[in-house]
Amino acid sequence: MPKLPRVTPAKVLKSLLRAGFYIHHQTGSHLNLRHHTKVHLHVVIPRHGGDLAPKTLKSIIAQAELTVEEFRESIM
Repeated sequence: MPKLPRVTPAKVLKSLLRAGFYIHHQTGSHLNLRHHTKVHLHVVIPRHGGDLAPKTLKSIIAQAELTVEEFRESIM
């Protein structure tokens, strides 16, 4: 498995928006995203300062039903 990149929440948000997600609502400092066509997908992104922890990023990728390779291509 390829190593996860260190990215900010803003880059993750931008990547997921390109992948077909939209911002459903925000609760405090967490964004809740839904997918336009895959209505069962629900992803939560923390909007804290700094880079996301690797385990948090891995969880977001799993919630979005993406592979690490697909995610890495979408942030480039």
